Formats: sequence, C-alpha cells, structure tokens
Amino acid sequence: MTSEPEALHTNGHVQLKSARGRWILATTVLGSGMALLDSTVVNVALPFLGRELDAGMAGLQWTINAYTLTLAGLILLGGSLGDRYGRRNVFLIGVVWFAVASALCGLSPNVEFLIGARALQGIGGALLTPGSLAIIQASFVRHDRPRAVGVWSGLGGVASAIGPLLGGWLVQTAGWRWAFLINLPFALLVVLVTLRHVPESRDEQAAGRFDVLGSVLAALTLGGVTYGLIQQGAPIPLIAGLALGVAFVVTQIRRSPDALVPVGIFRNHVFTAVNVVTLIMYAAMGVVFFLLVVQLQVVSGFSPIAAGMAMLPTTILMLLLSARAGDVAKRFGPRWPMTLGILVAGVGFLWMSTIGPGASYPLQVLPAVTVFGLGLSAAVAPLTATVLATADERYAGTASGINNAVARTGSLLAVAAVPPLVGLVGKAFEQPPVFNAGFRTAMLISAAMMVVAALITFFTIRTNILMSDDDD
Repeated sequence: MTSEPEALHTNGHVQLKSARGRWILATTVLGSGMALLDSTVVNVALPFLGRELDAGMAGLQWTINAYTLTLAGLILLGGSLGDRYGRRNVFLIGVVWFAVASALCGLSPNVEFLIGARALQGIGGALLTPGSLAIIQASFVRHDRPRAVGVWSGLGGVASAIGPLLGGWLVQTAGWRWAFLINLPFALLVVLVTLRHVPESRDEQAAGRFDVLGSVLAALTLGGVTYGLIQQGAPIPLIAGLALGVAFVVTQIRRSPDALVPVGIFRNHVFTAVNVVTLIMYAAMGVVFFLLVVQLQVVSGFSPIAAGMAMLPTTILMLLLSARAGDVAKRFGPRWPMTLGILVAGVGFLWMSTIGPGASYPLQVLPAVTVFGLGLSAAVAPLTATVLATADERYAGTASGINNAVARTGSLLAVAAVPPLVGLVGKAFEQPPVFNAGFRTAMLISAAMMVVAALITFFTIRTNILMSDDDD
C-alpha cells in the first residue's frame, strides 16, 4: 500500500489535495490577498482622508499611485530576489515590510507623509506579491497548477473585491486610518502560517549579479511618466520618463542574460501577447476601482458601507467561478474564456456609466457589478495560468514578477492619465456634477480598453498552452 508521503508528493512537488498543499495555497492567498485588500480598501477612504488631510484630486491619485509606483517598479526585482535567495524568505520579508509601512500610513499626520508611507508599502508588496505565485508554481505538481492558480485568483479576487466593503465599515465606524492598520493582524497570521507550512524553493541555476541599474531605471521611468500625467502642464518629467524608458530597454538587451527582464522570455509570442492584454485590462480596471466607490459616495449618496457592499456580487462570483474557469481553460484552452470574459467585463463597465445621482442599487449598480464579476471570474485565472505556463519553471518568480509589474503599470498609468483627461482635477470629489460627468466618460474609456484587450486575446492565443506539456 502506498504511503501518504509517496501518494501526495511527486518529484518533490506537492499535490493540491494533500494537507500541506492546502496550507501552501492558503498562505499564498493570505499574503497576496493582504496586498490586494489594501489596494481596494483604501479607495473607500479617499473622500474622508482627502478632507481630513486637505488633499485635492492629485493628492488622492498619489495616495493610490505612490503604492502602485514602487510596487510596479520593483516587483521584477522582487521576483528575481525570490528565485535567487529563496521564495519563502523573500515572501516573509515582504510581509513584515508591508506591515511596518501600513502602520506608518495609519499614523500619517499629513498627505505628504501618507504618500511617502504608501511608497514604502509598495516595496513590501513588490517582495511578497511575485513570491505568492512563484511558490504555487514551484510547489505543486504540474497538473494541479491551473486549478491552484484558479483558486488563488478566486480567493485573491475576493480579497480585492471585499476591500471596499471592509473599508466602508472601517471608515464609518473607526476612521480612515484603520484602512491601513487592519493589515497588521493579517500580516502576523501570514508569517506564522508561512514559517510552519511553506517549503523553501529557489532557482538553483541562478548566477551573476542583480540588475540594480535596471531596477532604478524602471522605477524612475514610471515615476517620471506618472508625475507628468498627474501634474498637467509638466511635460519635462513626462519626456524624461519616456527617455529613461528607452534607456531601460537598451540596458535589458545589453545585460542579457543577467538583465532584470530576461529578453529571451519574450520570444514566446503567447507570453508577450498575454502581458499586453494584462496591461490594457488592468488599466481599465484600475480606473474603475479608483472612481466607482467615490462616485457612489459623492454623486449617488451612498454611505461608505453601502458603497463598499456594492462590489459584493463580484466577490461571490470570483469565489464560486474562478477555480472552475481554471479547469475550463486547461481543458479547452484559455482563448475563449479570456476573450469572452474580458468582453463581458467591458459590458459591466458600460453599465456602470449609467450610475449617477440617486442611482438605484438593484436597477443600476447590482447588474453592472454582477456582469463585471462574471467576466472577471472567467478571464483572470486563465490569464494568470497562461503567463506561468509559457515560462520555464526556473523563471517562475521572474515571469510572475513581469506579469504583476505589467498589471500594476497599467493601473498606475491609467489612474494617472484618465482622471485629468476627463476633467477630474482640483477638488472635483467635492463637486458632484463635475465628478459625475468625468466618471461617465471614464467608464466609456475603460469599456473601450476591454474591447481592445479581447481582440488581442482572440487573435494571438491560438493553442491550448496549458496542455502543452505532459502531466507529472
């Protein structure tokens, strides 16, 4: 009779049905979910911290984007550090760093201090976020990975979607500072579970020096472009950021294979295409998550709790459907689940454009967020599994870092560019008619971006990459 260790472990990898496999999955969900939770729970608090700290729209944008900037700029380095020094070790460092920075955010005396603390928080996120997916890819047997990623996406999506609900409750009952301080008990739990249950893994072939210059250029590129987009009439930072972006690309080509971004990984056209889709899709979603909960409070008159509860259908759908979407993508290929899911989510954005003064939750908000949730549930797990499947296992952390960096970059640039483009500047969040007009236009732009992402998906993903290798 086969013993339990032999039955549950294959070639050093763990099966999802094993007790250890469930603990590993739970830990990665808790860690990445903490970062996702924070990125959405803060949105509900924006009108309140804006008034208390006397911040305008630019201050609110930087409250979101300071975190996203350092996260996107350094997440590639975080993935590489995990591959080199151990994914569990770097993951744990990121969790602790994130918790300390969260405490600083909660104690902020002014918006400038808050923005700085948010930037520090993003560094912690850059260490822990790629580690969560890399741990899944390195720990589970191959045939369990799509489903594990599906569960990770679903529960991570739950954390992302439940954030506004939790944020609304915290803001209304305890104050906006608790939107950050809530991270401390979560971080403690993640550390304890990780130390007990998660195995260490690393790329044993990693060699050479880290691309520090590439990391600096990436962060400066995003910083310059973001500043130029948010601060209208400041073309010099924008031009400088674009020039630094060109320098970043040149250094990556010259430093290969020791580059921050291994150029060879993009030879797989599916990997490249899915990352382009990720950029556009998360740009649209970034705008929606930034503006929707503010629209519901400022224009539609919802309380913070009611505004947060608006996204509850998305939470439920992600929980119920994401793992199944991973299974469907493995069986039939990711092309159709991704294409249709992205289009359905775009329809949800179109529906959101009708949300205005006196909006009815059952007639306008509920159908919009439900349609969006259905689309998101269908698309995210296949997208994530496809990215990981197209890269060699030794590049698990790097591939995860690239895709996460692309997603955060899309959100970062869209949150910087779209609000000023649609007239949301100054104290627009205190002027309901102005905010309403800008919100409606922003939702139409987001829907158009989803159509573009769906078309790219349909015409570039031709094969079932998730079944391209034999199961272990």
